[in-house]
Amino acid sequence: MLTRTLIDTAEIPGGGVLRLMQRGDEFSIMLGANELMNSRLSGSEEALATMSLDRLSGVSEPHLLIGGLGMGFTLRAALASLGPDAQVTVAELVPEVVDWARGPMGEISGGSLDDFRVDIRIADVGDMIRANRGAYHAILLDVDNGPDGLTHECNEGLYDRKGLQAAKAALRPGGLLSIWSAAPHPRFAKRLRDTGFIVEEVRVRARGGGRGAHHIIWFAKA
Repeated sequence: MLTRTLIDTAEIPGGGVLRLMQRGDEFSIMLGANELMNSRLSGSEEALATMSLDRLSGVSEPHLLIGGLGMGFTLRAALASLGPDAQVTVAELVPEVVDWARGPMGEISGGSLDDFRVDIRIADVGDMIRANRGAYHAILLDVDNGPDGLTHECNEGLYDRKGLQAAKAALRPGGLLSIWSAAPHPRFAKRLRDTGFIVEEVRVRARGGGRGAHHIIWFAKA
């Protein structure tokens, strides 16, 4: 049996430590006993990108903001569906996560971080949203476990009324806010609607091919 090996650790600003683990060709990112990401489970993260872009069809030169690099599945899926005139900004709070994507998980990221359409920022995505009014055709958030902050309490500020209003202001007219979550959250869907978004809630599988646990993606149109 293959054993799980610790590859590296990273401190989360504000508290907490991420651990990058490897077992054979499988990687996972852990916070305490919680597995935040696993390289075998990419289906819902890829769906966050592909289903968002389906809803942006017809937009020329789209500019996307992705909050949270993770293992890069959302970024790779977005780039595979976008043309050469697109721009993708990725905000990642923990610099080591970017290092891991370029280093031990380089085969998973597939060089996507160095794509000419990509701008990687070591930054809080909330700060970028508040600083860039009317800048994005779509904002894709795969931050924490969804609306309930797990890794960083400040992440919850992305999902409260004020945070959603800031996201709406950062979108271009008719833009799309897409949010990944590990679990349903009825009160959050209502909060999105109360902020003025047209909301669609979709259940997706954690793995490709319709397998694995169900996750939730909200597509909120401004």
